[in-house]
Amino acid sequence: MFSAMLYKAGEILIKSYAKLMLKMDIHRQTELPSGPVLYAANHPSTTDPIFMHLVSSQPISVMITSKVFSIPVLGAYMRQMQQISVVPGQGERVLEEARQTLEKGRSVMIFPEGLISPPGEFHAPRSGVARLALKTGVPVVPLGISLREENCKRIPTMLEGEPDIITWYLRGPYAVTIGKPLWFHGDANDKLLVRTIAETVMQHIRDLAQESRKRLQVKA
Repeated sequence: MFSAMLYKAGEILIKSYAKLMLKMDIHRQTELPSGPVLYAANHPSTTDPIFMHLVSSQPISVMITSKVFSIPVLGAYMRQMQQISVVPGQGERVLEEARQTLEKGRSVMIFPEGLISPPGEFHAPRSGVARLALKTGVPVVPLGISLREENCKRIPTMLEGEPDIITWYLRGPYAVTIGKPLWFHGDANDKLLVRTIAETVMQHIRDLAQESRKRLQVKA
């Protein structure tokens, strides 16, 4: 009950911030199926996991690098919000937590690249999105995010005792295109199948990000 109340309070804060500071442009290509889904998006900024809570009316557990959980107060808050900490070297444990979350009926958000996307570009996808889809049977819903690169503030910092760069996007237009659900079936241990599915999902994300980018260009 407390976590649900905390999530609702956080959602209200995010919506209020987005209304004041962002020009949110969320376009859905179709209605989503009932039940949990695995959202998969590109990752142009560190702030994406925050704004992604606006794409659905239902609670989402976002898979976020453990480095962010090391930030005092914010880390504790995200744990209460039931977000998923992605710890390097603990991929199997992280995927198992995500699998259990989906099977309990709660949607999960994953960033298949595993890193902040290069400006205007994309990293190759990792295997997690495909393995989760195959293990759970839930549909994958791809999303494409586009923002104004010139509004990104890249700030050197220290996280978990190591130098890092946080890519803040605090104001400006932020476009999201939510694609049609994709279903996949097969053996999650089939490496060729997993690679094929991961690349298929990533191509949908690239195409959707391009749609979002076109809408930003029209509004420029």
